[in-house]
Amino acid sequence: MKKIFYIFILFCINFSIKAQQGTEKIEALRADYIQKKISLSSSEATKFWPIYNEYNDKLKALRKNLRQANRKPIENLTDKECDELYLLDIQTKQAEAELYKSYRDKLKLIIGTKRMVLLHKAENEFKKEILKNIQDKSD
Repeated sequence: MKKIFYIFILFCINFSIKAQQGTEKIEALRADYIQKKISLSSSEATKFWPIYNEYNDKLKALRKNLRQANRKPIENLTDKECDELYLLDIQTKQAEAELYKSYRDKLKLIIGTKRMVLLHKAENEFKKEILKNIQDKSD
């Protein structure tokens, strides 16, 4: 019985490590994709990436909070809990918009307006590419 438990623990650890490596790989691919699309100089990159990564970390934290609140099945929620969840969704979207504006203004000072538009386009294109690759692998 102990062997099964240890095997299970090792499996969970291995799965966690692989998931983290997958996330890190996607982040590296995204950074490379963006770097190519907006043509950052080395001096721009040293200013751009810390701010951009900080923005993404804060965005992920906001979304994680909402995801955790959405874990309960809706059927098990009271009307009051549904109202709270609804308000949390609205507050999260407002916080995302404020965060977006704040960090986009900071990044615009580094790369300019035209490349901000290119950045937004590159982010969306990268998401589409990732989804396409996932879809192609599932077919």
